[in-house]
Amino acid sequence: MTWSATERYRLEPAPGGLGLVQDLLNTVAAGAPRRPDLLAAPADAQAWADEALAEWAGTTGRVAPRLVLDAEGLPELRAFRDGLVEAAARSTRGEDDDPSPVPERTADAALRLDEDGVVRLEPRGDGWRRVVALVLAEIYEGQQADTGRRLKACRNPECRVAFYDRSRNNSGVWHDVKKCGNAANLRAYRARQRER
Repeated sequence: MTWSATERYRLEPAPGGLGLVQDLLNTVAAGAPRRPDLLAAPADAQAWADEALAEWAGTTGRVAPRLVLDAEGLPELRAFRDGLVEAAARSTRGEDDDPSPVPERTADAALRLDEDGVVRLEPRGDGWRRVVALVLAEIYEGQQADTGRRLKACRNPECRVAFYDRSRNNSGVWHDVKKCGNAANLRAYRARQRER
């Protein structure tokens, strides 16, 4: 199994459970050429969720929940994802303090003491609500481990692909420097030359 939404952009996945967050972000129609939105139709969304949750279970050692995504809940899941994409894009641009609203989503979760003595968030709910709860739990754990800040959206506004920044100083802004970075840098260079 792999993170199918992330793999279609030929990216290395984020470590651990952050891979689920990155994969949800990469369900968006993005890239060049533009890939389809994997949450556009119930069948595609269900296929993505089944694969992503199986990969999440294998990566984290937890049990994958069985859930059904229906047409009624997909707009909510897409709105949640789009809010996360925008938050990741603001972070990439260094606008973490930007007060732009992200659609508020709450999730039902409980704290559970595992057999190994580790306290974990246990996401609850059904359908899209369970996906949101799992993703929020992984974001929270990423924040606690200080790895969540490395999950970014490509600075290219026409791309928006989510990547995990593995640079030493967390300064990456392009999902692929050759595809998005070189083109943007060349445009900026040409604009500076025209101004002269």
